[in-house]
Amino acid sequence: METPKTDKTRIYKGLQKIFIAIPLMFVGPIIINSSFKNKEHLLYYPVLILGCLICLYAMYLFFKGLKTMVNGLFND
Repeated sequence: METPKTDKTRIYKGLQKIFIAIPLMFVGPIIINSSFKNKEHLLYYPVLILGCLICLYAMYLFFKGLKTMVNGLFND
């Protein structure tokens, strides 16, 4: 029985996605927090929505990168 070889380019692409997601995981909550501090400002809702979208995109990128890495490791 032959062991499957790892696909290093897939692993590298997965790591790239994860490394992009990590800073976004910090930026999103910071933007949300700053919007909560300025509730009476005109741009409260757009900034809050932007922060939530950045958090959701960070989660999406992280799990997509993790899936890409696992597929590269097990060569699916």
